[in-house]
Amino acid sequence: MSIVAVGINHKTAPVAVREKISFNPDNLSIALQEMLNEVQCKEVAILSTCNRTELYLVQDGDVEQTQERLVQWLENYHNVPASTILPSLYWHQDQQAVNHMMRVACGLDSLVLGEPQILGQMKQAYSQAKAAGSMALVMDRLFQRTFGVAKQVRTETEIGASAVSVAFASVNLAKHIFASLEKARVLLVGAGETIELVAKHLYENNVGKITVANRTIARAENMAKQIGADVITLAQIPEQMCHADIVISSTGSTLPIIGKGMVEQALVTRKHKPIFMVDLAVPRDIEEQVSELEDVFLYTVDDLQSIIAKNIENRRKAAVQAEGIVNTQSDNFMSWLRGLNTQDTVISYRKQCLAHRDQLLEKALVQLKNGKNSEAVVAELATKLSNKFMHAPTSALQSAAQGGELDKLLYLRDIFQIDQQD
Repeated sequence: MSIVAVGINHKTAPVAVREKISFNPDNLSIALQEMLNEVQCKEVAILSTCNRTELYLVQDGDVEQTQERLVQWLENYHNVPASTILPSLYWHQDQQAVNHMMRVACGLDSLVLGEPQILGQMKQAYSQAKAAGSMALVMDRLFQRTFGVAKQVRTETEIGASAVSVAFASVNLAKHIFASLEKARVLLVGAGETIELVAKHLYENNVGKITVANRTIARAENMAKQIGADVITLAQIPEQMCHADIVISSTGSTLPIIGKGMVEQALVTRKHKPIFMVDLAVPRDIEEQVSELEDVFLYTVDDLQSIIAKNIENRRKAAVQAEGIVNTQSDNFMSWLRGLNTQDTVISYRKQCLAHRDQLLEKALVQLKNGKNSEAVVAELATKLSNKFMHAPTSALQSAAQGGELDKLLYLRDIFQIDQQD
């Protein structure tokens, strides 16, 4: 039995290739069942995100044949030539596969080191495989152990403690300044990708109220629906500024949108209750002179970049510790798996021996019922049992001796305790 992890990610393939072999969540159950049948594996799970598609398998038999069947299945399922898929694929087997899955779950293989979203995506892959009936004992235990490792890494290291994107850093700074974001009111200026990420982080931190200001209302509304935010135009910012505890801006404007006078007026209305402001735009959206105001905490993208650079270094140091945890836990899982294989072998061997015993005992009991001499029946039973149990070891010993396999012969003598005396 082997565990195999196969996939492509942001390191091995551009998005043009990754998108061709991604899996639609709505059709994942069908894909999992097809893999079980066509790739001929015992258990399967599929992880498919914007940055990676990975297939996890438990299979018996020749791994090379499994690889060939898997590539052929991917080719047929996605209607993409194998020549497009193969150059980007990576393959991991047994402990390397286990180690890889654990590293992925911990964010050690992510585009952003230590990012937490991948763990949720792996949990979703686990649930989908469970629901599809494509997962059994080994894969189930592997995923559970992987989730445990990710939790241990998050608890015992600082891998996810430091912000490494301007969006995350902005929200992180706000969390440090405000005791709680649950009552904070936020004004987001712009509706581009950066502001969308900021909005997502704020929403995940249960921020009190979000208002989005944008030149194009329709685009802002699309984002606002997802987070329950209000939408205003840029022209309405001056009248809304006084309600904002936090202002984060990122637009493509060539001129500042928020001036010193606008913020001064908002502070008067707020009775000088402080405002935390972050300008993520280049050129700036917030006039530089705003930083001169006593009740304003203004950060620019440069301020955040210096924080991010320091945090990236902190994550790299934490990653070394995390790798140690992963290595230890993958060793532990493989020990469990070897024990499982041993247990299966012992159970099978004992079942086989007991079946032979029951078969011969049944014949002996029939002979006794038919009046055959009991001593003769017992003697015959003992002889047949001895011959039955000696047959396989004797054949193995003779084969090793005839083939001149001294090491094997010595190994068999040790197993059967031939040279040991009671």
